[in-house]
Amino acid sequence: MSAIQEILLVDDDATFRGVLADSLKARNIIVYEAENLSSAINVSKKKLINFAIVDLKMPGDSGLVLIKELRALNSKMNIVMLTGFASIATAVEAVKLGANQYLAKPVNAEEILEAFSKLNGNEDLDIQSEPLTVDKLEWEHINRILNENNGNISATARALNMHRRTLQRKLQKKSIKETRI
Repeated sequence: MSAIQEILLVDDDATFRGVLADSLKARNIIVYEAENLSSAINVSKKKLINFAIVDLKMPGDSGLVLIKELRALNSKMNIVMLTGFASIATAVEAVKLGANQYLAKPVNAEEILEAFSKLNGNEDLDIQSEPLTVDKLEWEHINRILNENNGNISATARALNMHRRTLQRKLQKKSIKETRI
């Protein structure tokens, strides 16, 4: 793989985007920043960029929609999807739509650049010897249904036959545990 000289960074969190952009710039990479799908498409139409970092969850259209749009503009673009809401369902869809890698936040510039260097996969990946726990399976299922409902908590709660507040507590409880780890 050739050295990364330019990269499109798409994330609605201005603080995260700024910190990551500064870190990439410190590595002599030109960074084109975008906060949503439309601004990312505008940048991509003006400049042929072969590397992109795309956040999954953004206001409006998700990063999944953006992957498809970016691939349509440049089929050779290498895309790493980032998310604070990782699930098997979104990882599978991201790869189906054209993402080369899928990383869960928190993540730093070094890990992202390393992901770009492993675009062909890793057949030596350690396979877990233990199956997923019931809690992890529940979390994956909730996230799959949440993704199918485009992040709509009320619609997801109805689909899961669960009270909306119960679903919100489960989502909040999980995010609190993840920030402690």
